[in-house]
Amino acid sequence: MKIHISYEKLAKAIFLFACCFVAGAVARNFVEHGVQATSHLVAAEGNWGLGFAGDETPPSGNVSPEELKSFHAGFRNPVDDKVIYLTFDCGYENGNTAPILDALKKHNATGTFFVVGHFLESSPELVKRMVEEGHLVGNHTYHHPDMSQISTYEAFKKELQDVEKLFTEITGEKMTPYYRPPQGKFNTENLKMASEMGYKTFFWSLAYVDWIQDRQPSREQAFEKLLHRVHPGAVVLLHSTSRTNALILDELLCKWEDMGYRFAPLSEFADTL
Repeated sequence: MKIHISYEKLAKAIFLFACCFVAGAVARNFVEHGVQATSHLVAAEGNWGLGFAGDETPPSGNVSPEELKSFHAGFRNPVDDKVIYLTFDCGYENGNTAPILDALKKHNATGTFFVVGHFLESSPELVKRMVEEGHLVGNHTYHHPDMSQISTYEAFKKELQDVEKLFTEITGEKMTPYYRPPQGKFNTENLKMASEMGYKTFFWSLAYVDWIQDRQPSREQAFEKLLHRVHPGAVVLLHSTSRTNALILDELLCKWEDMGYRFAPLSEFADTL
């Protein structure tokens, strides 16, 4: 039996084969050179998210530690050591930051406070106290906008540099180049911009709903979340505006210590990024 294939069909077949070959080669090249590394990151753009597996088990993020690390960013330290990094987001001051500082001092624990412009403007003495007591002060942007909607490097840079400038005016020191995106909203370009400015970006691996002022969690609700979900290498996010946090922090730190955890400055984790 003879098979008749027209010249036109043969040409099309050769063309399709060539396209597939080239596409495959390009895809292999992307993987080999890390171009595909941001695929999950791009899919997760918008909001930081976590998935929890069980008591004292590290959660998974909607972006892997390896992908974030390529932008000098992270959300937990992938270690077996029972270490906790305490971080606080400071949007404004309502009387709860001083008790938080008191608890940290009692436990000789170093915190990292991510501040916005309003906090610096309204509470310079608390900022000075943070520095004097050995805490780190990081950048939470000046106006707390959705940074994923900021498309230009100039606008992104201004949000961070305005915080740096006011912090230096208050303390006489240079701000620690740690950045936390407001509300955890981000995109790949944001992470690149922060890295280009010399910043390391920090999300979190443990948090709870503590920021709603007229619906503060009870002591029991707070412990239910914070004790069961703690894990080795945890970057804990607490809000300094929370009345509950101010009331329970001393007891919470005691309970974590009883579970075998130690508290380390965020710089210990930052040095690995």
